[in-house]
Amino acid sequence: MTAKNNEAYHIPVMLQPCIDGLNIRPDGAYVDVTFGGGGHSRAIFGKLSEEGKLVVFDQDADAKRNAWEAPNFFFVPSNFSFLKNHLRALGITQVDGILADLGVSSFQFDEEGKRGFSIRFDDPLDMRMNQSQGLSAKEVLNTYSEEELARVFGKYGEVDRPMKTALEICKFRSKQPLETTFDLIEAIKRFAPKNKEQKFYAQVFQAIRIEVNNEMDVLEKFLTQAAEVLKPGGRLVVMSYHSLEDRLVKNFMKRGHLDGTIEKDFFGNVLKPLDEVTRKPIVADEEELERNSRARSAKLRIAEKR
Repeated sequence: MTAKNNEAYHIPVMLQPCIDGLNIRPDGAYVDVTFGGGGHSRAIFGKLSEEGKLVVFDQDADAKRNAWEAPNFFFVPSNFSFLKNHLRALGITQVDGILADLGVSSFQFDEEGKRGFSIRFDDPLDMRMNQSQGLSAKEVLNTYSEEELARVFGKYGEVDRPMKTALEICKFRSKQPLETTFDLIEAIKRFAPKNKEQKFYAQVFQAIRIEVNNEMDVLEKFLTQAAEVLKPGGRLVVMSYHSLEDRLVKNFMKRGHLDGTIEKDFFGNVLKPLDEVTRKPIVADEEELERNSRARSAKLRIAEKR
């Protein structure tokens, strides 16, 4: 059966550069670890023969309705930090290409009344990608200490004066619990820089979302495993949307270590599993930016297994 289309769920960002970056072989095995609306996956699947395989991952239960039936298509309802184990369960030890489109899908941002990812709607403070997991944004905001909240805002949101922001939340919740996204905005609005309010709120929301979903730890585990399961010559294509993600991806592709350290052999050659195909990140062109605002912050990096 052919792949069905659900563009309302998620307009794929930099679709052609992603497909070109994977350098797809019709009989190869490929993985899309961020299936979402299936936009990138449909394009990959369309280039495969019956001998080719496509495995997709998504922990969001809503994403499964965008999947399709085919003997060489496999949907894994899981976090991509378990990449290696799930591939092994499918009898796959090595693959020819892996795609990761990180961050939150357009559908999740635009889904009013459920997730609390967006500053536009007065939604419950949830922010879980996988709604069967325990920790929610509401729990983080109402139970973390002032010091823990400051750590989250400073580390994951790169917020100025994270302690002051944390203090305001603690003051607010001493009178009433934070229940919705608008409660959060109300609690921190007096610290929002003039004419930069939206950016400030977005930074705070990003920080909480990363904490709730353990996103940086998941990304670290994924990158390490991706290098292990790629065949020599196989491609890793990663699209990130904020500096924390991009820094990790860049360090791993360029230097072979997530923290950016360099290890060399006796002859001075850098020891790393991947070689960069693109030394600088690819960004969306003006035409795509007009069509899809989500592409504005996207940075695409491509590397090849040695």
